[in-house]
Amino acid sequence: MNDSVVIIGAGIGGLSAAVRLAARGLRVVIIEQNDRVGGKMGEIRAAGFRFDTGPSVITMRPVFEDLFAAAGRRLSDYLTLLPVDPLTRYFYPDGSRLDLSRALADLLPQIESFSPRDVDGYLRYLAHASRIYRLTRRVFIFGPPLSLKSAPDFPLLDVFKIDPFRTMAGSIRSFVGDPRLRQLLGRFATYVGASPYQAPATLNVIAAVELAGGVWYPQGGVYAIARALEKLARELGVEIRLGTPVERIEVRDGRVRGVTTRAGEFVPAERVIANVDVAAVYAKLLAPGVLPPRLLSRTLNRPPSCSGFLLLLGLDRAFPDLAHHNIFFSRDYRAEFDDIFRRGVPPAEPTVYAAITSKTDPSHAPPGGENWFVMVNAPALGPAWDWEAQAAAYRDRVLDRLAAFGYDLRPAIRFERILTPADIERQTGAYRGALYGASSNQRLAAFLRPHNRSRQARGLYFAGGTTHPGGGVPMVALSGAVAAGMVLEDLEG
Repeated sequence: MNDSVVIIGAGIGGLSAAVRLAARGLRVVIIEQNDRVGGKMGEIRAAGFRFDTGPSVITMRPVFEDLFAAAGRRLSDYLTLLPVDPLTRYFYPDGSRLDLSRALADLLPQIESFSPRDVDGYLRYLAHASRIYRLTRRVFIFGPPLSLKSAPDFPLLDVFKIDPFRTMAGSIRSFVGDPRLRQLLGRFATYVGASPYQAPATLNVIAAVELAGGVWYPQGGVYAIARALEKLARELGVEIRLGTPVERIEVRDGRVRGVTTRAGEFVPAERVIANVDVAAVYAKLLAPGVLPPRLLSRTLNRPPSCSGFLLLLGLDRAFPDLAHHNIFFSRDYRAEFDDIFRRGVPPAEPTVYAAITSKTDPSHAPPGGENWFVMVNAPALGPAWDWEAQAAAYRDRVLDRLAAFGYDLRPAIRFERILTPADIERQTGAYRGALYGASSNQRLAAFLRPHNRSRQARGLYFAGGTTHPGGGVPMVALSGAVAAGMVLEDLEG
């Protein structure tokens, strides 16, 4: 096959698709608006510190092994993934602490110290989440979107087994009683930008993925994944044009004809994969009339997932009692999500996440210092909050929360950068700065995301966290595999 494919966006989904298509002999051109690859996965180096600026938790190692194997390569020749243990260290306002370890022998005694009667409940929860994973993995995670062709692979009876009619919080409540354990397990909803009090219990599958498969750290930083995929793509002959924003996807007579860059260059192609937020593609990259007005309105008005407020802090001191991943919980978890999804404002008392890669990679901070990636969940951009006017005050609120746990960072800060949802929208094209596209707070929304193949423009495909199968680095890599598979299927059929 000598067909060429244009991919808009050099994020992980685009790179994943490019590798798979180039390995099959197609000519692939990636056009990227930024001066680096990675999409939401980025890095900053300043004042002797190194920070990841996007994803920080990596799961599902086999997804990456399979991606490199598709090109006849070994993952280990490009990337070193180190196991992280504990997976996360959790801190609670009452002074208690729990290390979430993959090894049950380490974890169960801690759960017993919290609430002896919850040990059996936690084990039953793990079994329940694992069953959801087994039932959903082939159709909803590793395969293309559900269709009439694949529906027989998912029997009707299994719909009830994946627990779609309760919320995550409601399901968790049926297994464990201690509020701290409920809060911990409910946090997995945030991996797809959702609320545990609204998202369907099916999303407990996320816990199974992490708790059974573990958390991995790419040596050198999470951005090493983007560098490794860029290297592989270039080896396979993929052309990557950086610093080249796309102005429009050209569609005539219902078929893609190519793309036009902002500089006015037309790049012809009958197959285009948009590794861009689906809503942003609909709103900005397709000419009026390509989409039915109802579809455009419905897509742009869907409730969005949450965004994030980030602080990158370079410190001149270290905190030996912290782990690589740390969570400092709020006193009222439900109030946090009410603030985000009902009131459209960042939480008054946020749960704070801190990733410190210098715990594993000491070179990421000067001797005696640490690099803190601090994040709190925030609403997508809307009228209720003005980040330009209120970012500095909210930064102080986040630092106050850490100080309440005994970590007053202000005297130790030697480098600092703030990233708001507005920055995320500007730098990555995420519509309204929402990290995962449309919200997963509706019953089946997480498993009925926008299709990877456009029905309105033949030859247009989608990859990334806003399309099937969803958000998170491994899922985005799988979206690239799905899009590439559809391109090959259409070319051959």
